[in-house]
Amino acid sequence: MIRSILRSRELSIFLAFTILVVVTCLVNPKFVFSIDGWRDLWVTPSIVLVLAVGQAFVIISKNVDLSVGSVMGLSAFVVGLMNAAWIGMPPLLTFLASISIGALLGLFNGTLVAIAKVPGMVISLGTMYAYRGFLVVLAGSRRINASELNPDLLALGVASVPVVRIPYITLIAVALLIVAAWYLRNTRSGREFYAIGSGPEAAELYGLKIRTRMLASFIISGACAGLAGALYAARYGTISSGAGTGFELQAIGAAVIGGVAIVGGSGTVIGAAAGALLLTTIGRSLPILGIQDFWQKAVLGALILSAIILDRVLANRTAKRLIAERLVETQRRQT
Repeated sequence: MIRSILRSRELSIFLAFTILVVVTCLVNPKFVFSIDGWRDLWVTPSIVLVLAVGQAFVIISKNVDLSVGSVMGLSAFVVGLMNAAWIGMPPLLTFLASISIGALLGLFNGTLVAIAKVPGMVISLGTMYAYRGFLVVLAGSRRINASELNPDLLALGVASVPVVRIPYITLIAVALLIVAAWYLRNTRSGREFYAIGSGPEAAELYGLKIRTRMLASFIISGACAGLAGALYAARYGTISSGAGTGFELQAIGAAVIGGVAIVGGSGTVIGAAAGALLLTTIGRSLPILGIQDFWQKAVLGALILSAIILDRVLANRTAKRLIAERLVETQRRQT
């Protein structure tokens, strides 16, 4: 167990995160050792973390959901309109409504992928623009301001646990992470996502419900995007037609950096969460270190490319090891 932990991608990412935070604090101690700095350290990754958890389900099952940013923005704006119409709308109802909207949009994606058998990347690319276009038409030039949202919802976006000052938004994201990690690891249906991603043809011959699992993965991804939309509204208090733009690439990048293989069949949601933590912290720390915006994007791109190359190297090494073990076992049986 200790050996597997030391070799895990998650541990290396957390070590890289720790080194990055220490170096940045040496340049500017307020990066962590201030009320706003400590809070931003945990709040900023939370929304990307929620998206990355949902994205991990889709990627593990050998698909990609490019529409999560648009789903997140549309969900946030719709619940913003609901709050504006009903200023006393309870925050719990706001979250449930946003999650339901995201799940319905994910259901539409999953239905096209599972029934029409069209690749998820193609479908979600189309729905990404379709959902964003609908949001632009719905919003127009209007912007939902903080004065139109329930004060309790806005308070949730800034409140923290006393003493340790961990934001409640972060606790919600961590709770989702724990549930998702337990489900994928300890339930039969959770393990089936890995089986389908590793070999769809073999999984079908074995009798697994491939269409049901693919549909479920997109619904989960959409629901997570809806939750991220509610967190976005609580965190920023201002929602426009541009909400969620670019978050889909951050979610995919976080999952890939965290060890979720883009070809499907391997990875963990904990790794995806670690990738979100590292990815967003890099975005905050590089300006403090005096690195220009161009190089920030270059560093993020290099991380994603390195993660993909590392996954391929490890996959090839594992395949060779398995072939060698089978040859040894065959020779042993023959003798």
